[in-house]
Amino acid sequence: MARQARAAAAAREPDQAVEIARTAATIAVETRSGRMRRELVTPERAMRPWQDASYHAGAAMIVHIADRERRIGHHADIDLRIDHLRIAVTTHDIGYKLTEADFDLAARIDAIAAAHRSTPLD
Repeated sequence: MARQARAAAAAREPDQAVEIARTAATIAVETRSGRMRRELVTPERAMRPWQDASYHAGAAMIVHIADRERRIGHHADIDLRIDHLRIAVTTHDIGYKLTEADFDLAARIDAIAAAHRSTPLD
């Protein structure tokens, strides 16, 4: 399943990739599958850079993301540059691994980015 999620992401089908990965994460947690966890534990794959029209638009998007993160109690690493915004979603307190909360936050960030009319860079 984790491989299917990576394939969907490579095919530029992020909604399908997130849904498959979320299911795989749930199964990995429930079954304690080491293989599936290893496949899901790739912080770089959870990073989604977004290109904004301007630096200030990126800052506005960060404020929106931060408000949502505060509400759900889970936070991403955010790196704002002059021409792009990079967001890494992992759970730091368990060794930078991916959890269901990470997939949920990533989906929320995707929705925020879409609302801000940001374009993913791949």
